[in-house]
Amino acid sequence: MNANDLIQLRNIFMEEAGELFEKIEKSLLAAEKSPEDPSLIAALFRSIHTLKGSSGMIGSKKVTDFIHNLESIYDKVRSGMIPLTKEIIDCTLQCMDHVKVLILTPELKDAKDLKNDQELTQRINEILIDSAKWTQDQQPAQSKVQSALHTYYVYFKPNENFFKDGSNPLLLVEELTEIGETMVYARVDLDVSSEYDPTKCYTSWQVILATDEPMSNINETFIFTQESDIKEVKHLAAGNLLANQNFIEHMPAMYSSEDVSYERVQSIIKEIENIKVEDSTPEVKSSKVESISSIRVAATKLDELMNQVSELITSQAALSLYAKNNFDPTLEAISDNMEKIARQLRDTAFDMTLLEIENLFARFHRSVRDISATLGKAVNFITEGGDTELDKTIIDNLADPLMHLIRNSLDHGIETQEIRAQRGKPEKGTILLKSYYSGAKVYVQIKDDGKGIDIEKIKQKAISNGLIKKTDVLSDKEALNLIFVPGFSMAKNVTDISGRGVGMDVVKKNVLDLRGDISVESSLGEGTTITIGLPLTLSVIDGLQVKVHDTDYIIPLSSVEKCYELKRASFVNDFNQVVTLDDEQFPYIDLRGEFQLPEESAPLLNSIILVKDHDREVGFCVDEIVGEYQAVLKPVGKYYRNQEFVSGATILGDGKIALVLDTNNLISKKHSNLKLAAS
Repeated sequence: MNANDLIQLRNIFMEEAGELFEKIEKSLLAAEKSPEDPSLIAALFRSIHTLKGSSGMIGSKKVTDFIHNLESIYDKVRSGMIPLTKEIIDCTLQCMDHVKVLILTPELKDAKDLKNDQELTQRINEILIDSAKWTQDQQPAQSKVQSALHTYYVYFKPNENFFKDGSNPLLLVEELTEIGETMVYARVDLDVSSEYDPTKCYTSWQVILATDEPMSNINETFIFTQESDIKEVKHLAAGNLLANQNFIEHMPAMYSSEDVSYERVQSIIKEIENIKVEDSTPEVKSSKVESISSIRVAATKLDELMNQVSELITSQAALSLYAKNNFDPTLEAISDNMEKIARQLRDTAFDMTLLEIENLFARFHRSVRDISATLGKAVNFITEGGDTELDKTIIDNLADPLMHLIRNSLDHGIETQEIRAQRGKPEKGTILLKSYYSGAKVYVQIKDDGKGIDIEKIKQKAISNGLIKKTDVLSDKEALNLIFVPGFSMAKNVTDISGRGVGMDVVKKNVLDLRGDISVESSLGEGTTITIGLPLTLSVIDGLQVKVHDTDYIIPLSSVEKCYELKRASFVNDFNQVVTLDDEQFPYIDLRGEFQLPEESAPLLNSIILVKDHDREVGFCVDEIVGEYQAVLKPVGKYYRNQEFVSGATILGDGKIALVLDTNNLISKKHSNLKLAAS
């Protein structure tokens, strides 16, 4: 195997190992509540077994050896020989953390890691020794687990070049022997006249396997084999055929060269009338359907696809503009068709980059469990809306802000059991993490039933820090927003978890970088709710192209409610900056005034675009609405880096640059009366 192949194989392993760690952690936390659930126990064994097999395939012997005994524990649990205890769950969680270290540094150069390795190995061995005692005491119970055995026919013929990537077919056959009782036939397919090449594989295996594992688990044995390898797993009969003496006697001897095909074994079964053969056809059909249900694609390829789609949309915009300026019915029809196809392609590519947010939520269960135990608090952590889909880039960048907010809830929000009991609250606090769609945005909310935020204390702290003056009049919402000021902290003591005042401003910055917004609500004694609003995607948006003076801007179409046209003189000099639309008054922001453009050049008629921001609607006054535009978002340069009203830029069809306005930030800035020294 060359170096590139090894790197590629290792990258695949790292990716799949990451998924397995998530699965194991999720199953362990669920099993903590339902330790006798056989589906959870089976899932745990399956994931640990696959992790061991995968690490063996890339030659990570240290990892394989470490997991082997842990797998033995779950084999006993799965077989009903020992119960799944809290001690086993705790040990497994720590072992998975250690396996992550082992994968990266198998030589364990750090003394702390080496000591941890020895201690965990000892704990695993102690659990296995204790399990032997428990098994002796519970011997009669074992008779319950013999009823679900089935017999399968497994055929495995590796391709001739199987050895060249370092693979060992005997390890796969050995795995089959580990999950049940087996009868193994090896057949060498080499013509005597052919020249023998020791680097090629000429052997195939036919295995009769009696096991209580489902067929999907048997198929998982071959998960890392190539498409050119022949793998067949077929159901033969319910029960253990290998325990039937008649069947054994009719089968060819294992050292013979007789054919042991699936059809041959079936004919033997029919010969011995006391064995009932079940129809295996449905199993085969379902296996075929599963095999094409999904494929794994590298994230970098999806990023590349989105970049190419973005370039296509930009080119298509140029084509549309050319067709518009050069009247030609044929060209216009082609341009319209191109626009339609580009939009469909964009939507399809966009869907491919979406991930369920459950992939992110699942990471926090373990953290909440460990932190609440450290703080001595009882917390019920609930997640909702895990099937909400978001751009994978957003999910990747949302992990740190959410982790910080959850840690704050645990440290500063949720009270100890004693205090909660004194306040008449349930002893166990609750943190709800949920996500949901609203319009074209996704909202992620962290809600706790803790002690809430004391707004008066925030104001006093802000005055003492010089952030505001005593004479400043702040609404509750504006006062709560002070927690996002850099360096602001209400914590009296700095702990390992929080209290340095360097977190919430970073949380807000990270959310803004994602073109999102964040708001906080709190009720003293009842709890705090923090809501993060996020766009579905960071790459391409549907926008409304507008003009202010001679400059083009894009307003995200998802936030636009309605558009109006009014005489500028009818509203622009209003002292309260409100405009009447459909007999209702709305505050408005005059972009010409905001950008300090000369009033003399303003048109007589202006367009008012009503934009929704959370629970309020605000009008944006522009000179002209050009029309809808698919905007491919590009980062802004250094001149606009500190302008919070701009969330990006896009290239128009004529090659000009248009800035994408962050309407939420513009509204917040315009209506804030904070005079923060820090800003």
